[in-house]
Amino acid sequence: MNTLTLYAPAKINYLLDVIGKRPDGYHELRMIMQRVNLCDEISLTITDTPGITVTCDAKGTPDGPGNIAWKAARALFDIFETDKGIRIEILKRIPVAAGLGGGSSDAASVLMGMNTLFNLGLTEQKLMDIGCKLGADVPFFIFKKTALAEGVGEKLSPLNDIPKCWILLVNPGVRVSTAWVYRSLQLTNRGELNKMPEFFESIEHLVSYLSNDLESVTITAFPVIADIKARMMNSGAVGSLMSGSGPTVFGVFKSFAEAESARQELTKGTNWFSAAVETL
Repeated sequence: MNTLTLYAPAKINYLLDVIGKRPDGYHELRMIMQRVNLCDEISLTITDTPGITVTCDAKGTPDGPGNIAWKAARALFDIFETDKGIRIEILKRIPVAAGLGGGSSDAASVLMGMNTLFNLGLTEQKLMDIGCKLGADVPFFIFKKTALAEGVGEKLSPLNDIPKCWILLVNPGVRVSTAWVYRSLQLTNRGELNKMPEFFESIEHLVSYLSNDLESVTITAFPVIADIKARMMNSGAVGSLMSGSGPTVFGVFKSFAEAESARQELTKGTNWFSAAVETL
């Protein structure tokens, strides 16, 4: 086998607590992370010529060393010897710089796919350790479970029995820099963190935990996010929140029909990206 195609899913954050800033400059986080079935398509092909080639169909996405998928391949080539190369083709379905983890998911797929193609035999934990150096969300996509993520995102605990939901994603088309959001965040002294339940009894119970500390930064700069959240709730969502550093807003629904109906109503007359998707 010298070719492999993988599907790299997006993620949303049901919870994103920024607990404080660490001595290394990163932020201490506590997140509930959930994959959804909006996926980039990643094709990997072993080549006879050494080196890494990346092509991506999304406008403005780098094809070379600036692409996190390229960095993932480089990280593996740095730890094993081969006279072969890798060609990576990315068909983007997840909006770029949207708070949905698309780049991190692509990188995770490259790590897992190359591990298979080159028969490296690296454990999931080893791949997660490599992924953490590429980006805080990469280990989560290798973990492949709904998770409570702590530290910078590398400490992952599975969350079982999360209610199945339909998710409406709406992105108004503005690009948000995650680094800018964290630089602009005003940290406050936190009280006691809400205790995480062992399981969520219902969609309503899950939605009661929706919270994102980064909204204060992104919504101030892009008020359209607050508008979308309000319209999402008026369209029948059980709850709504900005995902990650934004600007994508998601709404939680109990059926595909409700999510799709809200999508059509909410995005009428706009050029916003939208998708009704299912949790994985």
